[in-house]
This record gives sequence, C-alpha cells and structure tokens, in this order.
Amino acid sequence: MAYVAKNLSVLAYANGFTLWHYTTPDVSTTVDTAGYFNAAADMIRVGDIFLANIETGRAAKAGLFLVSSNAAGVVSLKQLV
Repeated sequence: MAYVAKNLSVLAYANGFTLWHYTTPDVSTTVDTAGYFNAAADMIRVGDIFLANIETGRAAKAGLFLVSSNAAGVVSLKQLV
C-alpha cells in the first residue's frame, strides 16, 4: 500500500520534537522504506519518533520508528522495535 495522510496524527510535540502515531495495514519493512512518508516531509523532522499500528488487516502488530533522515523531501525511518 502507500502512505495515507488521514492515518498520521501527532501524539505530542515539545521543543522541536514530535511523537507521531500512524496506523496502516502495511508491514514494518514497507513503513521504514525510504520515501514512504515523502508526502509528509514538510512536517517530519530528523529525530521524531513514530508509534505505529502495523499489519492492521492481519494479526495487528506495533512498531517504534525513528526518523533517521529527511533530505530533499525524502524521509527515511529506522525501526527501533
């Protein structure tokens, strides 16, 4: 699938850091693919954290991701857990 803007929300914001929540039927290896969140690049900063409900169409799982880069509109996440 692809990034869906309505599934992204801010949980907390402080001192230039944002904690995001995202829900998707995609698997974690799709979510942390470079470019998945490019449509939201103007809102996302390096160091932001994503809590994600992933694989919602199957046995639901959760993931924790760090924004590792956001350069020239290309957003990359690294899965932490």
